[in-house]
Amino acid sequence: MRRDIFQAIADPTRRAIITLIALQAMTPNAIAAHFDTTRQAVSKHLRILTECELIKQQNKGREIYYQLEVDKMKEIDMWLEQFRKIWEERFNKLDKLLAKMKKQ
Repeated sequence: MRRDIFQAIADPTRRAIITLIALQAMTPNAIAAHFDTTRQAVSKHLRILTECELIKQQNKGREIYYQLEVDKMKEIDMWLEQFRKIWEERFNKLDKLLAKMKKQ
C-alpha cells in the first residue's frame, strides 16, 4: 500500500525524524534514542516514511542507515509554493497599509 506523503508528515514524531536525518544518515537505534517511546514505535514511523518514499534505507555492513529522500521533499515544497505566494502577497499588502498609516 502506497501512503500519502502529507499523511506521513502530519505526525509530529515523523516530522522530527525527518528533521533528524536531514542532517545525516542515522541507524534506527540512533533515531530512537531521541524519542521517549519504544523502539517498535519508532520502527513503525520509519516504515511509514519509507513507504511514502520520504526516507530510504542504506545498508552499511550489518547496520541499516536511514537518509532523507530529497526529491520527495521537493514534492512537498512545490505544493507549499502556491500558499507561499499567497502569503507573500498578503504581507506585501499589509506592509503597504502600515506604511500608509505611518505617514498619516
